[in-house]
Parts: sequence; structure tokens; C-alpha cells
Amino acid sequence: MRRRWPLVLLLALLLPTLAFAQAVRDPSPMQFTDQAEADRFHDLAGELRCVKCQNQSLADSNAAIAQDLRHEVLTLMRQGKSNAEVKDYLVDRYGEFVLYRPRMDTKTWLLWFGPALVLLAGAGVVVNVVRRHARMGAAGTADNAKATAAIDEDQEW
Repeated sequence: MRRRWPLVLLLALLLPTLAFAQAVRDPSPMQFTDQAEADRFHDLAGELRCVKCQNQSLADSNAAIAQDLRHEVLTLMRQGKSNAEVKDYLVDRYGEFVLYRPRMDTKTWLLWFGPALVLLAGAGVVVNVVRRHARMGAAGTADNAKATAAIDEDQEW
């Protein structure tokens, strides 16, 4: 027990240094060189998803990582990268999740066509149920007519 006190004391002394070890972010607002750069940046940030937040774009999020990514996007834009290259860079780092509109490929085809497939399957079920009821109704009407005719023949008036 006595051997642990120096270690605990050392950890207690180092604990406040963790506060200073946090990454320093630039809280200043984004500075654009012209309106075209600002428009391009806002369009691009609106198409990218915050990797921490749920359903917030990079432009809308207040998360620290979103702020860092906005600065990263602007840096990439100023390096002369196209929008597609900026997206590719972010997809390489964070995966397809970072895109609000995922690309259509073999991994995401169900995401794009799944709702239409579910709608078609539902329409098929409805058509099948309606046809079955129509057949049962027609068969029931024919059976009722035969039964009525049989009753009429059996009765002697």
C-alpha cells in the first residue's frame, strides 16, 4: 500500500496537464477570399455530414470535429482540389458515412433502390389480395346462384 502513494501522487500532479494537452482549435470564423469561394465552400459543407452528429451537415454542426473538418475542407479547396477530390479525401478518412448522398455502387445499391423495391412488393401484395377477394366473390356468387337454383328445383310448389 505504501508503494502506491508515489504513483498516485504523480498521477494527481499530472492530471491538470491533460487539460492543456487538448488539441487547440481555431474558433475564428472562416475567412474567404471571395464570394465564389464562400459559395463553393457552403455548397460543399452542405453535402458533407458531421461524423459526430446525427443528421447534421458539416455546415450546421457545432461539434469540434465539424469545425476542424470545415477548416480541412477550406484548406483542401485552397490547395486547388476539386469538390470530388475533397469528397474522396473525406471518404477515405471517414467512409461513405460522411456523404449525405452516398454514391451508387455495389455497396449502396440497396440504399438507393430499397424503398422502390419495398413499394413494389407492397403493391404486389395489394394486387394479389384484391384478385383473391375478387375470385372468392365471383365464386361465391356462382355458388349462391347454383344453390338457389338447386333449392328452387327441389321445392315443389
